[in-house]
Amino acid sequence: MKHEMTNNEYNEYIKKKTPNSKLFTNCIKAFISGGIICVIGQCILTLLRKWGLDDESAGTFTSIILIFLGALLTGLDIYPKIAKFAGAGTIVPITGFANSVVSPALEAKTEGMILGVGAKIFTIAGPVILYGIFASWIAGLIYWIIGLF
Repeated sequence: MKHEMTNNEYNEYIKKKTPNSKLFTNCIKAFISGGIICVIGQCILTLLRKWGLDDESAGTFTSIILIFLGALLTGLDIYPKIAKFAGAGTIVPITGFANSVVSPALEAKTEGMILGVGAKIFTIAGPVILYGIFASWIAGLIYWIIGLF
């Protein structure tokens, strides 16, 4: 005969299986790790300004560098390890956005570059980056061509 759990037995079972939430510790980790990412971004921005870039260009290049670093660290399987430790602190900054674009594509790399990575890059935030970069490249090319005349 099959034994059915009562509500109390089920609640006790869930309490045993569910890990205790370390909310305060997780919040501190997220705050510190997100802050470190932002400090790195500020250091890049300050360095670019020191090298003579105006505020707008320095901000743009800072974003590009942070996105690249987030994608690179995801590809090297470093960003997921940082995210596992830091939690939400790695989701909020721009590097988390890059991670959310690269991760699905990397999971499908066994299916090949075209049908795997190429197809999966279009999930989540991929279209935003892909079409944004492509459209800005086309616009820059048109602007450059017009400038020749």
